[in-house]
Amino acid sequence: MSKPVSYRDAGVNIDEADRAVGAIRKMARATFTKGVLTEIGSFGGCFALPKMKQPVLVSSVDGVGTKLKIAFATGRHSTVGEDLVNHCVNDIAVQGAKPLFFLDYLAVGKLEAGVAAQVVSGIARGCKANGCALVGGETAEMPGMYQDGEYDLAGSIVGVVEKSKILTGAKVRKGDALIALSSTGLHTNGYSLARKLLFEVAGLKPESHVPELACELADALLQVHTSYLNPLQALVKAECLSAAAHITGGGVTDNLPRVLPKGLAAIIDTGSWQVPPLFEMLRRIGSVPVDDWRRTFNLGVGMIFVVPAKKTDKALKTLVRSIRGTGTKAWVIGEIAAQSRGKGRVEYL
Repeated sequence: MSKPVSYRDAGVNIDEADRAVGAIRKMARATFTKGVLTEIGSFGGCFALPKMKQPVLVSSVDGVGTKLKIAFATGRHSTVGEDLVNHCVNDIAVQGAKPLFFLDYLAVGKLEAGVAAQVVSGIARGCKANGCALVGGETAEMPGMYQDGEYDLAGSIVGVVEKSKILTGAKVRKGDALIALSSTGLHTNGYSLARKLLFEVAGLKPESHVPELACELADALLQVHTSYLNPLQALVKAECLSAAAHITGGGVTDNLPRVLPKGLAAIIDTGSWQVPPLFEMLRRIGSVPVDDWRRTFNLGVGMIFVVPAKKTDKALKTLVRSIRGTGTKAWVIGEIAAQSRGKGRVEYL
């Protein structure tokens, strides 16, 4: 008679999964808002919509990408979940939506309850800070799909906005001001190129102390992706916002045109801010062409708001109040103009 083969023999530890779920359940409950109707562990999460005249649901899904490689190398897993939530929050906030609930997907080769708990603690922290309920998710243990100690992380978010208040970019006009909010670093984009330049070309390690960054390299690379929900909502309340662009993969070059009506272009004053040292360092190490540099990294700009010219001062004052104490900076980075023939949708001065 052959030896019995269990699920654990195939590489899946159900007991470890139960321990992970137990820790996750407590963290998720701490994010619950009054709209949550089901417990963690239900087949589907139920959420009651707030009372609105014409509620429109806005959804997005994203991942953390190869920033996870830095977490693997350092054993620091408590911030990548917050990265994930804030990225997703920004993607729906630019359409005027307030987040309602979030679901995560954590896929591993071998489940370690402690690591899973660190990851989900970041997700829960991000959800709570953004008033978003973590109503469920999936933790999948798949032997052979990932190397030991590695995982993939993704999530989806659903928010809501009154139909009449959706931000589409249709109100953008020639002469409107562009106001930027600073990023905390690479956020969650450009890590494949950054890792190649820093670790392969320059021969640095995550623990390398870099004088021009005044910290260990890992500290700079693991800075949390900023949520811009509060300042954006402050501008909406002050009736100062025509459109907003989350500066992610593709940089300002590819993201700002997504909210510009046909025939209009964005004129960016490159002298209006000091590009942070990390981005200058990356450009220098790889002699990265300027166009590639601008399309790969955010260069210190995490969000751009399009504001009517006559409301620029009011918008800046509103933003200064909303970001006070956060370390985020706001400044006028350019303006909207008629698109020049043969020029791109974003022109750099």
